[in-house]
Amino acid sequence: MHLPVHRSRTLALLVALLNGLLIGLPLLASGASAGSKLPSNISSGAVPGGIYRWSLPAGATDPKFNDRPVLVRSTEALVGIPLSQPLGMAEITYKVGEQIRSHSFQVNNKAYTEQHITLKNREMVNPNPDQLARIRRESSRQRALYLAFSDREPPQNGFLQPLEGRVSSLFGHRRFFNGQPRNPHSGLDIAAPAGTEIRAPAAAEVTLVDHLYYNGKTIFLDHGQGLVTMYCHLSKPLVKEGETVKQGQVIGLVGATGRATGPHLHWSVSLNGYRVDPESMMSALDTGTN
Repeated sequence: MHLPVHRSRTLALLVALLNGLLIGLPLLASGASAGSKLPSNISSGAVPGGIYRWSLPAGATDPKFNDRPVLVRSTEALVGIPLSQPLGMAEITYKVGEQIRSHSFQVNNKAYTEQHITLKNREMVNPNPDQLARIRRESSRQRALYLAFSDREPPQNGFLQPLEGRVSSLFGHRRFFNGQPRNPHSGLDIAAPAGTEIRAPAAAEVTLVDHLYYNGKTIFLDHGQGLVTMYCHLSKPLVKEGETVKQGQVIGLVGATGRATGPHLHWSVSLNGYRVDPESMMSALDTGTN
C-alpha cells in the first residue's frame, strides 16, 4: 500500500521527533522501567551532605554505615552521608541476633553552589611549611574528635541554632579562596556582631577548647552517639574541656579569629564522622515544640 506523499512525510517527521525525544531521555537502570518503583528493601531520600533517616526493623541492633556506628533514637537511625558519597545505592548493615543483614538506600544528587572569597592574608591561602605542619597536627586531632562515638544519650529535645543572624555562607558551597579551589564548605556561617552570645544546641560534653590556625578560637561539643559540633572564629570561649553543658547554655562569643573576613560563627555538625548540613540536623531532631 502506498501512502500519499504528504502522509508519508508526516509519519517520517513523527518518527524523527520520537527518536529525538527518546535519545534525550536518561537511561533507566538495569531492570527498571519508566514509572517503576525501587524494590521494597530499598529506600530513597538521601543526598551527599545530608541525613538519611531509617526506621529499624524489629530486633535490629548495631547499625553501621561504611563500618561506622550510627546514631539511634528509639527505633530510628540517623545516618550522616558524606559530601564525597558516590551517587547511587548505599548500604547500612545491622544485626538481628547473630545474623548480619543489610538495608539499601538511594543517594540522590544535590547541586551545591559556588562561593568566591578574597583574603588579604595570603598565608591563610598558602601557609608556609611550619604553618602546614601545625595545620596537619590540628587536623589529626579534630579528625579523632569527629570520629568519637560516646554512650551519651543523643538529643531528645530538639537541636537549636546556636545564634540568630544572617547566614553568610551555606553548607556545601564549592569554595575558592583568592581564586584557588578548596574543599567544599563543611558548615554553616552565621554573621553576627562581635561579642554575640553562642549557645549550645543541645546538652553535650566539651571535648576541645583551643586556638587553631584556620578555625581561630574553637570549641567542640560531643552530643552523644557520633553527633559532634564545632564552633569557630570565636572572640572568647566561655567553657572548658571536660565540662558538661546544657541545651541553650552560652558557650562562647562571636569573633573573627583564624581565617575569617569578619565576625561570624562557623558552625559544623558531624554525624558518624561525616560533616552534614546543620539545617538538616535541626530538621531531623525537630520535636515540633521548638
